[in-house]
Amino acid sequence: MRPRARPRSLRLQLLVGTLAWVLLAVGLAGWGLRALFGEHVREQLRTQLVLQLDQLSAALEWEPGKGVRLEAVALDARLSQPLSGLYWQVDRLGAAAQAGLLRSRSLWDQTLALPPLPEGYPTRGHRMLELTDAQGHGLLAVARTLELPDEQAPRLRLVVAADEKVIAEPIGRFTRLLLIALATLGAGLLGAVALQLQIASRPLARMRHSLAAVRGGGAARIEGRFPQELQPLVQEFNHVLAANAEMVQRARTQAGNLAHAVHTPLSVLANASAGAEGPLAALVRDQVQIARRQVDYHLARARAAAAVRATGLRTPVLPPLQALLRTMQRLHVDRELVFELAPGAEDLAFRGEEQDLYELLGNLLDNAGKWARTRVLVDVRGEGEQLAVTVDDDGPGIPVEQRERMFERGVQLDERRAGSGLGLDIVRTLAETYGGSVQVLEAPLGGARLRLRLPRAS
Repeated sequence: MRPRARPRSLRLQLLVGTLAWVLLAVGLAGWGLRALFGEHVREQLRTQLVLQLDQLSAALEWEPGKGVRLEAVALDARLSQPLSGLYWQVDRLGAAAQAGLLRSRSLWDQTLALPPLPEGYPTRGHRMLELTDAQGHGLLAVARTLELPDEQAPRLRLVVAADEKVIAEPIGRFTRLLLIALATLGAGLLGAVALQLQIASRPLARMRHSLAAVRGGGAARIEGRFPQELQPLVQEFNHVLAANAEMVQRARTQAGNLAHAVHTPLSVLANASAGAEGPLAALVRDQVQIARRQVDYHLARARAAAAVRATGLRTPVLPPLQALLRTMQRLHVDRELVFELAPGAEDLAFRGEEQDLYELLGNLLDNAGKWARTRVLVDVRGEGEQLAVTVDDDGPGIPVEQRERMFERGVQLDERRAGSGLGLDIVRTLAETYGGSVQVLEAPLGGARLRLRLPRAS
């Protein structure tokens, strides 16, 4: 047989699903923000390079006999620092081409390796290039061709380049700060989701407690205010509970009617045979008594089976127990038996029918009264979700080998004592129907101890 699958937690599913979406959304947002910031930094660097290129173009002059020279101009200070990451270079084009005709101090003894000019290269404007320096570092460059006004001036190509580390460093700092911010945002969102789930699950917890109260006998229906989404479910539950209670009540009524219908002819037979003598009258009296006990037994089983399916049943144990103790005291007054309740007996409630509780306790006390010599002691204690009723007597006790047999239907351990042998069988049947049990133990008083366990109402 397949192992039973564990129920899946709705809260966990919602939390995991939300976590996945939050991580996806935060990840996409981080990727998008980083891409936008990188493009912004790159565009800003392009603008700075074009500005440097414009200033360089304006500072170049041609002097016949001296060649191309650079006038003094306020360029970026990094262009004067060796290997600073920001460079410029002027190449001569044409027949007397020369790479690095002029170059910034930041290039030191290096020149930038520029690709050849493609055909149709524009003489105006600028072009973006991606270069590599002697150390293998990537460079972002802006290049343009320049024709000086003098007819003898050569055609020039000007390049201003920056190491891509200039871009990578701010992007790296931004990425670290962005990760911290997104992590904080993600943690805050997850905390908010967990709080929302906690708040949203409170009505379900209240409903669960209300149902537990109904099952435990503390309430007959679900009461309280619930959210609009749960109110139809609460109403359906209450309809089911009401229908169940009506069905149980109908079963009780039918059982009572059946008992009345059967007991009436049995009473007529008992009365008719009471004044008669002879074997036939004695046989009728015996069979009527047995029939009454059998009817009581089967009706008790049917009533208990219906009560088990009912909800909201709650019967206090001490009031009926004290009433039975007084009744037993009067029944056995000729034997001077003492029926007493143990000190400290707990005032607990039975999750079942009051009539069934009377049946259970009455049979136990009646059995103890038959065997006791002077005293019967009754105690009531709680054992988790059950209550335990202990009945002790100071009689002769019950041998271990006969303790199970005494619960069989029609069995009497001592035929000299009155009875039909159905009382303890009814006790066991009713107790097991309610999910409880009854067992025989050694009694501190010297006789037998019968311990009855029944479901406990809240």
